[in-house]
Amino acid sequence: MSVKMTKIDIITRQGKFEDLKEALGKIGITGMTVSQVLGCGMQKGLTEYYRGVPVEVNLLPKVRIEVVVCEIPVDLVVETAQKVLRTGKIGDGKIFVYEVANVIKIRTGEQGRDALQDHE
Repeated sequence: MSVKMTKIDIITRQGKFEDLKEALGKIGITGMTVSQVLGCGMQKGLTEYYRGVPVEVNLLPKVRIEVVVCEIPVDLVVETAQKVLRTGKIGDGKIFVYEVANVIKIRTGEQGRDALQDHE
């Protein structure tokens, strides 16, 4: 298993998800894991009003997209995500890049690059 595999986690605003999904599909990303998450960073939350009383909301709803790539260049994925997600305002999100030691497809037992392929 000498093929380099990389995991890319993208955390961003929920409203940008569909645009990102479409853009990633255009560069060949065929699979992803998507989670609804809560988080805060520089935004430090916001103040909302419930029945006229101010309430601090410290964790904001975000979406987390996880992809693992071995053939599509990591730089292309990162550049595509930045292009779609960047507004220049606080809250655009973060991209995390990790090396992946191994992937095992549970159904077939395939490992590494073979486990990432969409063949039957």
